[in-house]
Formats: sequence, C-alpha cells, structure tokens
Amino acid sequence: MATPKKVFIFDDNIEILELCTIILEDAGYEIKTSSTSNDIVEQVSAYTPDLIFMDNWLPDVGGIDATRKLKSHEGLKHIPVIYFSANNDVKSLAEQAGADGYLSKPFDIEELEKIVSKHV
Repeated sequence: MATPKKVFIFDDNIEILELCTIILEDAGYEIKTSSTSNDIVEQVSAYTPDLIFMDNWLPDVGGIDATRKLKSHEGLKHIPVIYFSANNDVKSLAEQAGADGYLSKPFDIEELEKIVSKHV
C-alpha cells in the first residue's frame, strides 16, 4: 500500500485544526498541525509534508512571511502551500505570499478535499 500523503496545517484556531484533521485523516492523509509558524523551515523540514495549509493570521510570524520563507528555501520551495484565510482578499494575500493556491474560510468539506487532491 502507498504511504499516505502528508499535510501540514498552520492555523492558530484549534477548532479549524481539529476539523481539518478529522476530515483529511478520514480521507486517508497523514496530518500534522501547528498553531505558530515560528521556525517555519525547521518545522516543515522535520515533517517533509506533501502539502501545506497556511493561515494568514498567525502569532509572531504571519502567514505571508512564513510562506515566503518556505518559497525561498531551496529544499522546501517545491512543496505546495495553500493559503487559508477568512479575509475577503485571500486571493491577493495568497499571491503576495507566493502561495500555490488558496481556500477561503469558512470552507466546505468538498472544497477542502478537492484542493488537497489537486495538489498532492
């Protein structure tokens, strides 16, 4: 059997982390979550996910800076980052950050699964 694809979710909202974990584990993915994007390169390097969801409003280091750090890192820039926000301008935030896609909150389960299967 193939190894499950790994998804790393950065969000400071525990309920969103739990909801995404339940949905994506049910769909057969392996999930890791973090409520901060501090030491983003170390966190991601240690887990080597196939896909990352990045919230915009994270304490200390925001989602844009965290995404840019990943995208400028030689060993990690190939990992797709999906920008994840309740902002009306989530699309332009995702573009500023250099993300590979975006998902607005609140999202529906099908949308979440679709975007994951598209990128992994």
